[in-house]
Amino acid sequence: MRKRSYLGRISLTPTLLVIAAAGAIPLSAQLGAPATPQAPSSPPPSANGPVSSMGGNYQGSVAAGQATATPIDLSLTDAIQRGLKTNLGILTTSESVSNVSAQRKRVLAGLLPNLTGDYTQSYNRVNLAAEGFHFTLPPGLGFSIPEIVTFGSVDTRANLSQSVVNFQKLRNLKSADVSVHAAQLSVQDSRDLVVEAVGNAYLLIISDMARVDAAQAQVDTSQVLFNRAVDQHAAGVAPAIDQLRAEVQLRTDQQTLLASKNQYEKDKLVLGRVIGLPPGQRFNTTDRMPFSPLNGITTEDALRQAYANRADFKAAEEQVRAAEIARSASVAEYYPTVDLTGNFGDAGVNVGSSHNVWNVTGALNFTIFDGGRIRSDIEQADSTLRQRKNDLGDLRGQIDQQVRTALLDLQSAADQVAVAQRNQQLAHETLAQSRDRFTAGVTDNVEVVQAQQSVVTADVNLISATYQHNLAKIALARALGLAEQNLARFTVH
Repeated sequence: MRKRSYLGRISLTPTLLVIAAAGAIPLSAQLGAPATPQAPSSPPPSANGPVSSMGGNYQGSVAAGQATATPIDLSLTDAIQRGLKTNLGILTTSESVSNVSAQRKRVLAGLLPNLTGDYTQSYNRVNLAAEGFHFTLPPGLGFSIPEIVTFGSVDTRANLSQSVVNFQKLRNLKSADVSVHAAQLSVQDSRDLVVEAVGNAYLLIISDMARVDAAQAQVDTSQVLFNRAVDQHAAGVAPAIDQLRAEVQLRTDQQTLLASKNQYEKDKLVLGRVIGLPPGQRFNTTDRMPFSPLNGITTEDALRQAYANRADFKAAEEQVRAAEIARSASVAEYYPTVDLTGNFGDAGVNVGSSHNVWNVTGALNFTIFDGGRIRSDIEQADSTLRQRKNDLGDLRGQIDQQVRTALLDLQSAADQVAVAQRNQQLAHETLAQSRDRFTAGVTDNVEVVQAQQSVVTADVNLISATYQHNLAKIALARALGLAEQNLARFTVH
């Protein structure tokens, strides 16, 4: 049986960190043991800040599926659900969570054991004379020392390094945990922004449809009046100028109808991009969202809901907390650390004659002088913390402004709808009376044309006021947070 011997060494040595241009050099590195991964001295990465407004990514998407020949019916709820799956804004924010989580794992790796292995086999042939060794032995000994020496070795090791006590890394890990939570909250805020973007695009299509219907009704009216003017002129009871005016009004209304239809189709393309419909997919919107007053919401209640529910506000609070912990991690750079390194394996001339060898080293590291590096890290962390607090304060004011603006727009739009409804009623009554007067030959068609223009203006004003009122509901739903749930409460389909 092969005899095996055991060789080992245990040492626990406090190490004074020697200041060099590159920083401190731990004892484990001097001994050639694998270096323990060091956490960065700067604060760990935090989640991206909240998106202040829509645009950019929220107007794009990653299209899903293939276009079908049959148009699909699309309700507002369906459009929102599609947007939450395919909108580029929420996809980008979700990827930022993966990025922050990966960086958190990197910080955690600095606290976990680092285990590596290596196998080394070497063969050497050395000319001792060339190295300056000259051996002259007395005669009669029966042996001599050759000038050329051949030898080899085998070394197999498992290497372990572990940070035993490191307050900086522990606090950086806690800061990274908070940053991951902030990033997750940013995803929820992105959902609210997607709901707002989809809702706005859907409302615009509804408004376009109303404008197309109004323009078509006006064309029908103008066609009837033109036909009547032609008949009256042919009968000799109306001058040619009446026929010309009626035809000009008809052509003008037809042009308005064509422009309205074109805008309607273009805005449908915008909605398709926002919600990720396949290119070329035709669809019909099924919700109309007529005017429905929204009452019973006070400014104080709205602000209380907003601060309690807004995901971007919660994310900003978490970013402040992460910056505070990161600042304490910078202070912890002053604290001593304890690291452990070791290896265990076999070493020998060859595998058959190898012996167990091992080494364990504990190192106590502490700073004596670092040239102000730690102080600069603390100052940088203080600056980051102040910026996070400033961002939080600004966001608080922004939320207050958004809530108050949405409530003001909501009330103003409701008042405008009431006025526009009455004005539309009066305009249609005026047009009816003008048509009767023109048919009876009491007046020419100038009065009719003017009445028609009043009807067009009244119809457009009512459509715009209703659109603005529904738009204010979506803005309020977003301002209060939990936009998807609030929008379902505020809107009537």
